[in-house]
Formats: sequence, structure tokens, C-alpha cells
Amino acid sequence: MALQFLENHSLQAENTFGIAARARYFVSVTTQEDAIEALQFAQKNALEILILGGGSNVLFTSDFNGLVIQNRLKGISLIREDESHVWVRAAAGENWHDFVMTCIDNQWAGVENLSLIPGCVGASPMQNIGAYGVEVSSVLESVEAIHTGDFHTHRFSKGDCELGYRESIFKRKEKGNWFITHVEFKLNKRPVFHTEYGAIADELDRMHIDNLTIRDVSKAVISIRSSKLPNPKELGNAGSFFKNPTVPLSVLRRIQTFDANIPFYPVNEEEVKIPAGYLIEQSGWKGKRAGSCGVHTKQALVLVNYGGSTGEEIYQLSSTIIQEIEQRYGITLEREVNII
Repeated sequence: MALQFLENHSLQAENTFGIAARARYFVSVTTQEDAIEALQFAQKNALEILILGGGSNVLFTSDFNGLVIQNRLKGISLIREDESHVWVRAAAGENWHDFVMTCIDNQWAGVENLSLIPGCVGASPMQNIGAYGVEVSSVLESVEAIHTGDFHTHRFSKGDCELGYRESIFKRKEKGNWFITHVEFKLNKRPVFHTEYGAIADELDRMHIDNLTIRDVSKAVISIRSSKLPNPKELGNAGSFFKNPTVPLSVLRRIQTFDANIPFYPVNEEEVKIPAGYLIEQSGWKGKRAGSCGVHTKQALVLVNYGGSTGEEIYQLSSTIIQEIEQRYGITLEREVNII
């Protein structure tokens, strides 16, 4: 069946901010052959490409004058296993949380702390998604992708992906050059629990858990996230809008002279990570509105669209926040969300 390239297509339902942007061309692909055909169409017509999964990490500040390719590749399969591990291959268009639930149902451990993160599997290595002390880098085995220029398929090892804090080769050095089709994960048969981060331990205590399982950890994470983060279906948002800044110890010491209670997490002997949400909240932005957008009332790291806001308005709000944090703390916040 031939692909259907839609013209002047609304992207409002395709991004979790609910921004009313439009794409010059839009196509949804379900196979690798579809993906190659779409890439060839873009090349033939000299169109810029935007690959979209769940639309949970983008902010459209204008219409997109090119081809938006929606990745809808599906499938999860067990590749191999040994006494301790399983290797699981998931198509990039799979919903991330559904993938996590599949892993929990099969007793494959390692991603339970990443429950309820919005988006698709293909975005997980691109962003090196993380939550509650766990990042995808801890379980990633490899990434398969199609080159957007010559359409050949390449397998990236974990090392090839150059993963960092919310960073990868796909987001920086090779941005726009690859269409991710599959991601392979190395998961544990015997779980190694990470419950020390955030409020997980407290939530598990409230749940009165005697014999801890990965499903219990997942339930705790889901409960915490649901209580703090708005549902994009009810209130437009893209989750955490800013990265948590990593700063030298000297910056922390300077801030402690006027804010002794500032929370921080050691990164190495010379650097610490400071929660961006704390900086924003202390600057008076939590729950503050700016027209039809604002900062969420329960989580200062989340910017929200109350309805009818443009991407440019949300971007300007983020710029004002960045400016104020810089003036107050001498720290420059970096946006985690991709600005289109």
C-alpha cells in the first residue's frame, strides 16, 4: 500500500504541548520500507525532515516547512538470554511506558524506575531518558537506525551512542542524520533495586511492601509521578522542560553563602548537580502564569499550556525564567525540550 503524504497537516494532536502548528507534509510509517520511502520522498523534494514519536519532548514555535515522519514501527521480541540476562529488541514506535510494563510482566528488570515517562522507545537513547537514579544508558545494548541521506541501516553499539545526561550522538553530532528503527536492551533476570532516589523509599513504606518486586518499584514511581506531574491529555506539557544543571563545587559554595539549604547531588569530586526545579521555585515561578501558559503548580520544572498558548509564548516564558535564574544564582539553565 502506497504511503499517504498529507499536506498542510495539523500537528496539534501530535505534540503533548497541544501547540497548533502545521506541517507542510506529514506521513506515518509502520515499516522500515515505509521509512525509506518517506526519506526518499524528502530527498527528492528537497524537504527538511522532522522525525516524531510521541511528540512529548518538542515545542513547536512555528509551522514546520518540511516533512514530518511519524515513527509507528511496532514489535517487542526476546532476542537471547543467559542465566543472568535477557536481550530484548523493541521497535522505535512502541510506547515507552507500555514497553516498561511488558518488561515487568515478563520479570525483566532494569527499567522499572523509568515507568510512566511519556514518549516512544526510539526517543529513549536519543535523550538518554532517566528518572529516580536510573538512565537508559544502564540497560542499553544497541540502536538500529536508517541513514537519512543514503538510506543504509547501521547498528550503533552503546559506546557509539555517546550517551550523556539527556544527551546522545543522535541529539548533537548526528542530529537529523538517522531514523531510529529499533533499540536493544540488556535486562536482568535478578533485579538490582534502586530505591534510594527521590521519594521511592517513602512511597514503598506507605505501600507496606514486605517482599520487594520490580512491579512494586514501578507502582511507587507511577504514584509519585502521577501526584506531581500533569497528564498531557488534560494539561498540555512536555514533562521536564529544563535539565538539572551540573556546576563546579565553587559555584555551589558561593550559592550556599546566601542559600544554605540548596539541595545538590555529587557528580564527581569537582562537580555537583543542582535540581533546576528548586532554583525555579525559589525564584518565585512555581504556579505562576504568563497569559495562557505558565509553570505547573506542583512541579516547577514543568511548563504548561493552559489552552491556546503558542509555542513562541512558552519559549519566551522559558527565556525569562533562564534570565532570572542566571541573575539570581549565576547558573544558566539549559532546555531539555527540543525547540522546533
